[in-house]
Amino acid sequence: PMSGDVLLARDGAIATVTLSAPERRNALNVFMWQKLGEVLFELESDGSVRCVVLRGDGDEAFAAGADISEFETERSSAEQARAYAAKTHGTLRALQGLRHPVIAMISGVCVGGGLELAACCDIRISGESGRFGIPVKRLGLVVAIDEMQPLIEIVGKAAALEILLEGRVFGADEALEKRLINRVVPDFDLEPATYASARRIAEGAPLTARWHKKFVNRLMDPAPLSEDERDESYDCFATEDFQIGFKAFLAKKNPEFEGR
Repeated sequence: PMSGDVLLARDGAIATVTLSAPERRNALNVFMWQKLGEVLFELESDGSVRCVVLRGDGDEAFAAGADISEFETERSSAEQARAYAAKTHGTLRALQGLRHPVIAMISGVCVGGGLELAACCDIRISGESGRFGIPVKRLGLVVAIDEMQPLIEIVGKAAALEILLEGRVFGADEALEKRLINRVVPDFDLEPATYASARRIAEGAPLTARWHKKFVNRLMDPAPLSEDERDESYDCFATEDFQIGFKAFLAKKNPEFEGR
């Protein structure tokens, strides 16, 4: 049987997705890449979700990249590597394109494919134990060109080249300096801080969060905006949640959003 799994748990509007292969620091094998894709597909179609937390199983690792023991059977030629990429890239795109906001909760090792997964999330919160890098130069491996995009969007050209060319694994403070992560918290506070962030997101109007994510991602694409795309900015005024939100504001009450 395949070792490793991807687990989905729910606490109200907040979903937690756990990469679980603690015996190999949550390195993802093909089964886990595919299972993660299936879990994301399920979350995409669930309108009751308001925020997703992506984490590793245990404190030692978020994810130590891809499972290198599979390379002989899964990635020993360019042809095999393309087939493997079809599975992994679909999952990375599904994560980046997920309509719900996603927070990466990073404890310990977050390298290679693990860092690529974190880069496809919207917010990255790390404990002080966080360790980051893409040390594929030692394997003679190249990060596929479309996998680089999220990294470059976050850290820019200079830091992306440094991470790839040096292949150094570095700590959370340096990751924060490079803007690779949004914040660093003490390890004991990682879970509370992450779920506090998730609750702040979940308290907001869910359609607003989805539109903000969609528009920010769209604006990373240099193609000119169409009139229809500009007009979509004003669709919020036709939602029930806008009525709920501004009436609650005037009444000095907390809004209870419906997601409509």
